[in-house]
Order: sequence, then C-alpha cells, then structure tokens
Amino acid sequence: MNKLNHVAFIMDGNGRWGKKRNKGRNFGHLNGVKTVKKTVESAIRLKIPIVTFYVFSTENWKRPKSEISFLFKLITNYFKEELNNVVSNGIKIRIIGKVSKLPSQIRSALKKVINLTKKNKKIVVNLAINYGSKDEIINAISKIKKKICIKDIEKNLYTKNLPNPDILIRTGGRKRLSNFMLWQLAYAEIYFLDKLWPDFEFKDLKRIINNFKKVKRNYGSI
Repeated sequence: MNKLNHVAFIMDGNGRWGKKRNKGRNFGHLNGVKTVKKTVESAIRLKIPIVTFYVFSTENWKRPKSEISFLFKLITNYFKEELNNVVSNGIKIRIIGKVSKLPSQIRSALKKVINLTKKNKKIVVNLAINYGSKDEIINAISKIKKKICIKDIEKNLYTKNLPNPDILIRTGGRKRLSNFMLWQLAYAEIYFLDKLWPDFEFKDLKRIINNFKKVKRNYGSI
C-alpha cells in the first residue's frame, strides 16, 4: 500500500461556479474558501500530513483589478476571522511564492499566521500565492554558484524540506498543470475532476486516496 505524504490541489472553477448561479465570480471565490476549509478538515480526518493549495498564480495578475483586490481581501479577512481556529486545530501555515510582491495588508496577515502556527504539527497547509513554477525553478538555479545537479535545485525550491506531492487533484474539467509545481509533480498521480472546486467534497478526496493506495508506483523501474 502506498504511503501518502502530500496532496496538492489546483482549485479551478470558482468563477464559473458563481456565474452559473448568476451571482458573479466573487461569489464563487467566497464559496471556494469554504471548500478549502472543509478540505483541510477532511485531510486531518484522513491523516494526510501535507496539503498544498494553488491560490494565486503569477499569471493571475492579468485578471481584473477588482477581482484581484477581492481575492486578497478574502484571504486577509479569513485569517483574521479564523486565526484562533487555525492555531487551536494544530494547522501549520506555509506560503510558497513571491510574497514580497503582494500588497502590505495581505503580507502582514500571512506573516502573523505563519508565526503563530510555526510550531503546529497536526497538518502542514501550503498556500501557493503569487506562485509560478517556472519562476520558482529560475529562482532556485540563480542561487547555485557551481555545476548544477538535481539535489542542488531541490534544496533551493520554495518547497525545500517537504516531500513532493504524491497526488495532484485539479477540479474544473481542465486537464493541464497551469505552471504549478512542474518540478515537484514529476511522479505524482494526477486526478482531473469535472466538478467545480466549491462542489469538491470529502467523498471525492476519500475515493481518490483509496484509488492511490492501489496504484503501483514504479518511478521508472519495472
């Protein structure tokens, strides 16, 4: 049976979910955050040590300014309102991406939650914010001053000291990686779901994990 250390999520479909209900894209994002919370609770229940959520990519800056502003405000307010629950539930928050390029208000909120949860051990929740995998790889290589090998690059990625994802789950019906963890997902089992992110449920995660446990993982061997 395969050991499961890390599950990554591309949370696609929030905007379409809101528009289908004639309530706009931001309504979809609002409900998407609720699904993140439920998914973390499911991961704790299923004893998954690490989860990573693709929150905001380096390409998402192309979206309307009003939507970007709403997203950042949503994240900031969530950690203000849920901070005590996050801390008391043993959740350790980590951020991967170029945090320095984010607005000061969200940087401050993220810094606070990272500091208050750094000793928590029940589950690690990575939030990929202002994240682009190509950018991450270039950044890692730029730090290496000698002949490059695979281990040197891995030591300089945002995800250093973490195991690579065993599973990637992408909701929303699109079958692509969208510049997300291109290095780390080399041997991940990838599951594409047609349902939109706000509709993702415990039973979906459980079904995927049960399937993963039965998969033979060869890593290039026979």
